[in-house]
Amino acid sequence: MNWITLVIAGLFEVGFAACLAKAKYAEGSIATYWYIGFLLCLMCSMLLLIKATETLPIGTAYAVWTGIGAVGTVLVGIFIFKEPADFWRIFFIATLIISIIGLKFVSHH
Repeated sequence: MNWITLVIAGLFEVGFAACLAKAKYAEGSIATYWYIGFLLCLMCSMLLLIKATETLPIGTAYAVWTGIGAVGTVLVGIFIFKEPADFWRIFFIATLIISIIGLKFVSHH
């Protein structure tokens, strides 16, 4: 359950990054809604990260959380914001995914 909690926390991290990006391009009340989404996702992400670290080592949990956020945010950038998806970018994201999976396998929890 702690790993599921951590993955969900990482997905909320992707959410707060995406909301922040959307707010940057929005105006008026629409931007305010994106900032509210940012704050809600940030709060959920942090609370779930705290919960996950009750049973997982902080170093592992933080690395996985930031890794999920980084990979997810890059994918949102590619698919939603039409950022480039060149070979090296995909290659290094793949190595990050492999590292996240590796941390899961070497963790004793």
